[in-house]
Amino acid sequence: MKLTNVFKYNLAAYREKKRFIINQGGTSSSKTWSILQLLAIIANKKDNLLISVVSESLPHLKRGAMRDFIKILESMNLYSKELHNKTMHAFTVGNSTIEFFGADDSAKMRGARRNILYCNELNNIDKKSFDELSIRTNEVVFCDYNPVAEFFIHEFMQQRKENDFAFIKSTFKDNQYLDTTIVADILSRAEIDPQWFRVYGEGEIGNYEGVIYDNWKIIQQMPESPKRVLGLDFGFTNDPTAIVDVRYSDGQLFWDELLYQKQMTNGDIIALLKQIGKDEKPVVICDSAEPKSIHELQLAGIRAIAATKGADSVRTGIDTVKRFQLNITDRSTNLKKELRNYRWREDSSGKKINEPIDFWNHALDASRYATVYLCGGIKQLKPPRIHI
Repeated sequence: MKLTNVFKYNLAAYREKKRFIINQGGTSSSKTWSILQLLAIIANKKDNLLISVVSESLPHLKRGAMRDFIKILESMNLYSKELHNKTMHAFTVGNSTIEFFGADDSAKMRGARRNILYCNELNNIDKKSFDELSIRTNEVVFCDYNPVAEFFIHEFMQQRKENDFAFIKSTFKDNQYLDTTIVADILSRAEIDPQWFRVYGEGEIGNYEGVIYDNWKIIQQMPESPKRVLGLDFGFTNDPTAIVDVRYSDGQLFWDELLYQKQMTNGDIIALLKQIGKDEKPVVICDSAEPKSIHELQLAGIRAIAATKGADSVRTGIDTVKRFQLNITDRSTNLKKELRNYRWREDSSGKKINEPIDFWNHALDASRYATVYLCGGIKQLKPPRIHI
């Protein structure tokens, strides 16, 4: 089993019987993976433990920590379908149980006491929920987060005795197994966005002001609406392909993340779009920088058209989106993360300029393409003519 430095730091803190083990770190430092590895080992060696892994919502866990946990169990020869309760989102490991649930699940929050708690991406969980969870935990509380800005955990540490908690700060440099292409990508962003690099590269507390979209709230499901299109932003090696379902209803916008994945070929995208649109066959508004890909989608019968671009089209599109109340489905994990990080550029004096930083925007670009199409004065959606 490959164990990073972050695993070793957490193991040492656990052996010292620290009540709280707090992991602040940048991207790709292995915080989540290492803590889950340690929990799997603890559960396998000790009897009758209940371990809870909690994040802002169950969809967030399913797309992140839970998927990683299954891979870890498989690597340890501890996973089987019989030991995975998919209804309760729980795993039997040895003679112990590891459960996953969202902080938005009030029944689970008020449930049984546990031995160990792990709060994943704690900065997206409110203090009241954290207090409620930790009070019901007998032994140790693990947590991790990217330090986008100061939040309640920093005041919490100031109020606790130093021997009551362990503070572990990590960066990508603590993950000795990280692929060199990912390291190069992280380093390349230092000059593009120093604030991003401070948080995600160096693991230091940032000050993320100037977020572009602040008019959004979380919903559980999309409304039925005849005004519906899909937005598509192409990616492959370094960037994910993103597909977002965009609907307009009662003067509001509704966005639902359908895909956010790297290494998607045009054939993969076509198969997914046909599955998504097997009943309604919605129009798909695509990044116009990929005319060949758009043509391939059209040849396959997808109602694909290029997004309208031109001088200042990004800022104009942002302005269009900001006219409406945004509603984001709870399962749209990556879309929510982009919304929390998409910001205006700063000049050398730190003053915000009217130009967005060109990352944290794959799902947002797809959403913007579709929103501009929907809200640009079109009274009725009509499919484009496809010439074959």
